[in-house]
Amino acid sequence: MSSPCPNPPSPQISAIICTHNRDRYLGKSIESLLNQTCAAFEVIVVDNASTDRTREVVEPYLVDPHIRPRIRYVYEPQVGLSVARNTGAKLAQAEILAYLDDDAIASPEWLQILVDAYAEDPKLAIAGGKVTLLWTDGLTAPRWLSAGLAGNLGAYDLGDQVVEIQVPGLTPRGLNYSLRRTFLDQVGGFDLNLGRVGKNLLSNEELHMTNLALQTGWRVAYLPTAIVAHHVAPERVQRRWFLERGWWQGISECYREQLVGEAGLGQLVRGGERLLRGCYKAIKFWRKPAESFENWVYSYGQIGYLSKAVQGWLEASPLGTAQKPPVH
Repeated sequence: MSSPCPNPPSPQISAIICTHNRDRYLGKSIESLLNQTCAAFEVIVVDNASTDRTREVVEPYLVDPHIRPRIRYVYEPQVGLSVARNTGAKLAQAEILAYLDDDAIASPEWLQILVDAYAEDPKLAIAGGKVTLLWTDGLTAPRWLSAGLAGNLGAYDLGDQVVEIQVPGLTPRGLNYSLRRTFLDQVGGFDLNLGRVGKNLLSNEELHMTNLALQTGWRVAYLPTAIVAHHVAPERVQRRWFLERGWWQGISECYREQLVGEAGLGQLVRGGERLLRGCYKAIKFWRKPAESFENWVYSYGQIGYLSKAVQGWLEASPLGTAQKPPVH
């Protein structure tokens, strides 16, 4: 266990781990932060209503006199990743907020690379880096796992050069993610209707943030040397998990479009076209397991997208409004 100085300087960056029942990996994530080369940082662990040994994992760091000034723990009873992220941001002392997943390991220079990037560009609102996958417990990538679906496990690599993100779809992964507090306050924090809640796999909160940043004159960047490794949990190496992930991805994308005023019948047309295209490709490439399965996941996601679109359309229509009971 590392031994930071008893009285660390005021933090330049706040590293935040939001955790929910992930005690198996949490200790390694914390260790990777305490071993950073950056001198001025703090670590905040947001326990998002965990029912496992999360508190026991964190406790030794809280009572160690050498580490205690560097790390804080808070229990957030309302389940939801966006809720936990906002809680961490409120507690953070620094202007730069860096979010690390509770099953990820940051490279030693991670925080310093982020600090330097924000210092060099005052208009940088969001930054994240490369994500590699950690296959442990004898796991290996199955033959039906495509490079595209590996992204659902967190893999993210835009090359070895800094990239200014101008398309929301290329936004940094949430497990290796940072923001400038000024920007986060400007947009009112993370949207509570996006981001995971318990076992549901809602997502797209980072994509929504990038969209807001680009619309308001901020910049978003991919930093190739800000590397994080992500553990691949055994329960995720199953076809069912990817199908469920695709379903929630579709719902998340539909809701994100509704947030930016793109709701309506056009969503039904777009979703229908994508569903047919995905099914066609899944059948066309049936001899290529990875490519075929990726398209089945995509198609299943479009069903989720369409279900949310229909729900939104009915609620917005005069018929849907008429069916709502009066409020007394």
